Amino acid sequence: MLIVGGNQSAAGYDIDNSLRFDQGSSDYLNRTPSTGNTKTWTWSGWVKRAKLASTDGIFGARTGGGLPEVYQFISSDVLQFYNYTGSFQFNFSTNRLFRDTSAWYHIVFAYDSTQATASNRFKLYVNGVQETSFSTATYPPLNYDSFMNSAVAHYIGAGSPADGSYFNGYLSEINFIDGQQLDPTSFGEFDSDSGVWKPKAYTGSYGTNGFFLEFQNSAALGTDSSSNGNNFTVNNLTSIDQTTDTPTNNFATGNPLVPTTLTYSNGNNTITHGADWKASPSTIAVTQGKWYAEMKLDSAGLGVTYGVEDMDLVYIWSAVLVGTSVNGRGYYSSDGTVYNNTAPSAFGATYTSGDTVGIALDMDNKFVYFHKNGTYQNGGVPTSGASGTGGLSLAGTTYAFAYASYTSTGSLNFGNPPYTISSGNSDGNGYGNFEYAVPSGYYALCTKNLAEYG
Repeated sequence: MLIVGGNQSAAGYDIDNSLRFDQGSSDYLNRTPSTGNTKTWTWSGWVKRAKLASTDGIFGARTGGGLPEVYQFISSDVLQFYNYTGSFQFNFSTNRLFRDTSAWYHIVFAYDSTQATASNRFKLYVNGVQETSFSTATYPPLNYDSFMNSAVAHYIGAGSPADGSYFNGYLSEINFIDGQQLDPTSFGEFDSDSGVWKPKAYTGSYGTNGFFLEFQNSAALGTDSSSNGNNFTVNNLTSIDQTTDTPTNNFATGNPLVPTTLTYSNGNNTITHGADWKASPSTIAVTQGKWYAEMKLDSAGLGVTYGVEDMDLVYIWSAVLVGTSVNGRGYYSSDGTVYNNTAPSAFGATYTSGDTVGIALDMDNKFVYFHKNGTYQNGGVPTSGASGTGGLSLAGTTYAFAYASYTSTGSLNFGNPPYTISSGNSDGNGYGNFEYAVPSGYYALCTKNLAEYG
């Protein structure tokens, strides 16, 4: 899925933070509560996937004897949730696939085993609508005590560390309600103008074991913001994993759908290439406005190109370098040349491991500018407007930021870097966290800025 300027989420209640989980780092939160209402509860959270065809645990509980209750995406990209005690006490798999890594999904699991009608005992809602199409649907027995909300280990960002089902992606605005089976209107609403499902503040009771994780305290990411103080223990997550990529301000990342042969991590913001030139675009493309991003070279390998590509030309993703396709522009690490349609030409300094390349994309005047560690190459002046001083001209209509390399690893920063920033710079609207100053009039690639300038 690709977001193009003009396709933004509705405004309203703002969510400030999410938490970025990476399977390779075994990230998760855990807590063992006292026993609450094991027959009736509701879990609500916003989820942005980063990896497909993978078993990604969203949350779960596991008894001391190792019996699991798990809520997760599985390798077929469906939602699966079950309770297993030697046989399945409940077991569900959706027919619906969840393959959009650019989107936030609002997911509500609502459990009440006291309901006389079996189909009312477990309800799943996605973006405000109840899911009723399942390839497997085994409802819990009447009055069945789930492991969830009992005095066993509970996990966020993993179904269970014991089976390695760690989550890849972002979780935000997690509410757990002890003692009530709620529908999604307690946590969200349809926008009256756009019809888009959007979050709203939960104002009801949490019950004894309820909690609210909003991830606002970077020094204590497991803090419960409800009045209960049911805090979670943080495992392998640090302050760098707190992001501003949220359901109310969705930021660009690398796009694992194009192509599928690269290795993505850190919420699709770090990309590792093997011995094969491939390019990866951002999940957001633009047709107008002025936009800024940074790309840090972690491991130089045999070379890398950072730049922009014309998204109307889908064949470019098998190109040798960014910029070798028609309308593409790419700055090459090994010799400092720039690829401008086809042949390379002299442009600027070389760059290597540890260096940061900044890209200023001016779609209003159709130029792109590059800097190395804050110094614009080729005498570039991003604020020069129609004169395009030191910039490279663009002939296409819809552009994404892009990255290509050979045996290299690089990290993308569209405003939520997967690495430590030493200085800290935001755009004129206060969005993003960049190493170098954002040129005046340029903005981070996120949906709030797209709504204003895209």
